[in-house]
Amino acid sequence: MTGKQTDIMLSGVGGQGTLLAAKILGDAAILAGKHVVVSEVHGMAQRGGSVECMVRIGEALGPIIPDKGADAIVGFEPIEVLRYIQKTSGKTIVVMNSHKVVPFTVATGSEKYPSMDEIRAEIKKRCGKLIELEAYDLAFKAGTSLATNIVLVGALCGSGILPMTEEVVLQAIKKNVPAKYVDVNERAFRLGIQAAKS
Repeated sequence: MTGKQTDIMLSGVGGQGTLLAAKILGDAAILAGKHVVVSEVHGMAQRGGSVECMVRIGEALGPIIPDKGADAIVGFEPIEVLRYIQKTSGKTIVVMNSHKVVPFTVATGSEKYPSMDEIRAEIKKRCGKLIELEAYDLAFKAGTSLATNIVLVGALCGSGILPMTEEVVLQAIKKNVPAKYVDVNERAFRLGIQAAKS
């Protein structure tokens, strides 16, 4: 990682654990002795609404990542990556969960969900690298689909973009999940790392 600033955009829908993932990254930065600013926006209060979080590690004075300024985007759902594609540049790493969460507008027939080929093509055209994984399935393999967010944190860690070690991120995970779920979340984290590196 070059430079003194690492800007990470996390984009998901309500109920996917986007906010917890951002908190883990923020806590990991603090544990590593780094300055960090974390912001969050809830598009809707209920499950299914869009949720965005920005984690700025380093010398950022404000919470908002500028357009073309993200070092990484973590998309908890494919459409959610496209929602913030303007934050990408040729240097951006995109970590995308390929598991779809169909929006209300698609379910009612007023909108069409683009094909995965269309989504991949648009992302690859705009970013430096796409890491796509079926995070939901990997979380289920670890022991619970609720750990999808931790799989994605692991994949982000495995991408090499973070200015913290895997051990520090794991320490932050253990700090933020109930003790009885530490083992399953550690498995999910390590599966995410492996997926990013494979």
